[in-house]
Amino acid sequence: MEIKSLSSKGIDFLIKEEGLVLKPYKCSAGVPTIGVGCTYYENGNKVKMTDQAISKERAISLFRNLLKHYELAVYSFTRDDINQNQFDAMVSLCFNIGTGGFKGSTVVKRVNANPNDKSIADAFKMWKKPIVLLQRRIRETNLYFS
Repeated sequence: MEIKSLSSKGIDFLIKEEGLVLKPYKCSAGVPTIGVGCTYYENGNKVKMTDQAISKERAISLFRNLLKHYELAVYSFTRDDINQNQFDAMVSLCFNIGTGGFKGSTVVKRVNANPNDKSIADAFKMWKKPIVLLQRRIRETNLYFS
């Protein structure tokens, strides 16, 4: 069965990784962000540091709306026989690095060649800038291979 969406475990994982912040803040890359790692609103406008705080409900709604874009990217760029944990880990990566970075990544190349290749762990760890992301990549790898 083809997997096209994040599991509830994957959603919880991603919310924990991104955090839930109700007022604008700058992420580790210096980009204005709000809610659960969202840099854009539903209407396509970029988050600005001067924006008003949002409710937790709005943050989750915004996150779920944007999440569809990343789920579709992982589904589109990877083979159809990956398992749910593999899909969830790659959506977390894609959400963090963007669809363009994900599409051309070594992770995608290795997964499409052999989704059980242990060197996929090294491919995840290539996306460690800023260095604070290395621990996230390790957690994503652990999820991928669990």
